Amino acid sequence: MAPRYRVTLTKEERSYLKEISTKGKRAARTVLYARALLLLDAGEHGPKWLVSKVGEALGTTPRSLEHLKKRFVEEGLPAALERKKRVKPPREIKYGGEFEAQLLALACSEAPEGRKRWTIRLLAEKMVELEIVDTVSPMTVCNTLKKMNLNLI
Repeated sequence: MAPRYRVTLTKEERSYLKEISTKGKRAARTVLYARALLLLDAGEHGPKWLVSKVGEALGTTPRSLEHLKKRFVEEGLPAALERKKRVKPPREIKYGGEFEAQLLALACSEAPEGRKRWTIRLLAEKMVELEIVDTVSPMTVCNTLKKMNLNLI
């Protein structure tokens, strides 16, 4: 069985959580977690509710409440209320505005010799041939043109 964690709040923490759950504008998740911690408090000032009853009252699962208790005990009150900070940074944009502008200019130019119009595959190959980008898939070109609301026909 998974280890059980016991939430015991001090008077200051209880007053802070009451303030969070009743005053001001905050994220719904923060208010929900503050209310859950208040109900799960097993200290001398807490109501000592069971996890299953708190889950029913707040509309959450007992598992998420166990995770909340674990975060509170191991990392503290701020970590329990706030979302975890992102460890891995977001990916950088590979095909940004400059790529879109050059693709648009190419798509609006004259079609290659022997063709009536540009195709997605031809545009992708020409972008690589002109060394605008190292590699690009036809789907990337297609999605970019679709995003810019450009139709090749």
